[in-house]
Amino acid sequence: MATEQPVLAHHRPVSYWEELPAHEHGTLRDLVQLLLQLHSTPIPDFPIGRLQPFVRVRERINAATSLSKEDRQWLRDLANDLEHSWKHLPPGLDACMIHGDAWVGNVAKTAEGPVLLDLERFAVGPPEWDLVSTAVKMTTTGAVSRQEYEEFCDAYGADVTEWAGYDTLRATRELRMTTYAAQHAATQPDWQPQAQHRVDCLRGRNGPRPWKWKGIL
Repeated sequence: MATEQPVLAHHRPVSYWEELPAHEHGTLRDLVQLLLQLHSTPIPDFPIGRLQPFVRVRERINAATSLSKEDRQWLRDLANDLEHSWKHLPPGLDACMIHGDAWVGNVAKTAEGPVLLDLERFAVGPPEWDLVSTAVKMTTTGAVSRQEYEEFCDAYGADVTEWAGYDTLRATRELRMTTYAAQHAATQPDWQPQAQHRVDCLRGRNGPRPWKWKGIL
């Protein structure tokens, strides 16, 4: 938009956004195309926040009152362990600008091409964090087939599951998905079975992956 931004409205900064044209949900091919463009874009010389993979996790656990106290404490302990592991990740791909929550649900396909949505977690960080979301859709939730995942990796040029730090990132993504469901299950009873199911999976009560987690709307 050509308008100078931001503007002040009632002493508050306001920016303008252009409404998307007619669009549909994106695909894995659209997602990998966008990630290739984003990850190859030079980091600008103005400050951009660093990735914070555990933001809101503990707050979500505290709010997850449909879970038992024992389950909530177990999730807190897991968060602590994973946060420690993040400080000792092995070398990987070079840090770059990342989306932070890169999955097909955050891609809109328009006549002019795909567009990334939901930039709340946009940051500088390891590109593996953007890639692990699709890997988890295969290994954890079963929403992506092995063939679809291999095509995704071929298009991007890397397979994050082969990286030594993958288990830490996968477990962190699973923790975020679980605590998101558990927080909202406290006020939306229909979500409680799925939230408990995810906790039970992480705690080894439901056998090995993939666990076929259901989406939550």
